[in-house]
Amino acid sequence: MITGDAVLAGVVGWPVAHSRSPRLHNHWLAKAGIDGAFVPLAVAPASFEVAIRGLAACGFRGVNVTIPYKEAAAALCDTLDEAARRAGAANMLVFGPDGIAGSNTDGIGFLANLAAHGPIPTGPALLLGAGGAARAIASALLGTGVRVRVANRSPARAAALAAALPGLEILDWAQREEALADYALLVNTTSLGMQHQPPLEMDLSRAAPGLVVADIVYVPLETPLLHHARARGLVAVPGLGMLLHQAVPGFQAWFGVRPEVDAQTWALMSAGIPAQ
Repeated sequence: MITGDAVLAGVVGWPVAHSRSPRLHNHWLAKAGIDGAFVPLAVAPASFEVAIRGLAACGFRGVNVTIPYKEAAAALCDTLDEAARRAGAANMLVFGPDGIAGSNTDGIGFLANLAAHGPIPTGPALLLGAGGAARAIASALLGTGVRVRVANRSPARAAALAAALPGLEILDWAQREEALADYALLVNTTSLGMQHQPPLEMDLSRAAPGLVVADIVYVPLETPLLHHARARGLVAVPGLGMLLHQAVPGFQAWFGVRPEVDAQTWALMSAGIPAQ
């Protein structure tokens, strides 16, 4: 039950029915005993700006923003944190008396997920892909002082990403396997390996023994890349954890409580997702 004093937040996207964020945030609300709700908000592209400003006017505390609106959300904000400025996109908005504040928590979520599986590698990192997620993750890793290279099937996109992030280096896609021995962290930010998508072709035989392999894909829970990493005794970091950890700052900002990504949360959110 919620009352007239309920605290409201939600997730805006097009489409948005697939989002697992309402399940996650409403679980945390119930666990904390908070009078509030987190709702899915399907907003057509032509209505995005008016919808965001309308939600703020209606008393919503804020929203998460998903595909295809992260860049448009950043453009609407009155203030942006450093992560959102570097990423050129915002996935978390907070509505307040001073306007709309935007953040990008993808990088925070990625690093927190890494930390949950062991020490964050301090050696060089190789990122596969050059989309929005790659930009947020590369920015976060560069911020920790890690040397980062990006390899993408489209060289032009890799070059554009490197131009946007000073310090980011480029590796030719065809060289991604033979260079593995030089890296402490491998991150797949592409959709390859996702359910109904082709697998990522990646031979890990040249990997250094301590390589950490992370995948941001979480359907299935263990992608072919992670399966092969485990088979070789490497550290495998599944993508669902990034989804859970990136939601923590938003919940805390909107509802005033910092939630915990615990075993109960993981079990709830992984239910119904194919294991492999």
